Amino acid sequence: MEEKEEEESSRSALSTFRAKEEQIERKKMEVREKVFAHLGRVEEETKRLRKNSKLDIVQELEVMADPTRKEVAAIRKKIDVVNREMKPLRQSCLKKEKEYKEALEAFNEKNKEKAQLINKLMELVSESERLRMKKLEELSKTIDSLC
Repeated sequence: MEEKEEEESSRSALSTFRAKEEQIERKKMEVREKVFAHLGRVEEETKRLRKNSKLDIVQELEVMADPTRKEVAAIRKKIDVVNREMKPLRQSCLKKEKEYKEALEAFNEKNKEKAQLINKLMELVSESERLRMKKLEELSKTIDSLC
C-alpha cells in the first residue's frame, strides 16, 4: 500500500509539474504570438514605405506628423515591455526543464533500484520455500521410518 501511495504521490507531483509547464508554455506562446503580430505589422509598414518613392514618403510623413510618431513610440515601448517580460519566462522555462529532467532521472534510478530489490526479494523467498520443502520432506521421511 505504501508503494501505491508513493506512486500516487509521485504521479500527482509529476502531474502538477507538467500542468505548470503547460501553463508556462501557453503563456510563452501567447506572448510570442503578440510579439510576432506586432513585428508583422511593422514589417508590412516597412515594405509599404520602401515601395513608395522618396517624395511620397516625405509627403506622407508631413501628413502623419505627431499621431504616427506617438503610435510608433507606443508600439516600440510595448515591444520592449514584452521583450523584458519574455526574458524571465524563458529563464524560468529553461530552469524548470532542467529540474524536470533531473527529477525524471532520479525517479528512473529509484524505479530501477526498486525493481532490483523486488527481484532479490523474489529470489530469497523462492530459496526459503525450497529449503522449507526440503526440511518437510526430511521430517516426513523420518516420521515414515519411525512408524
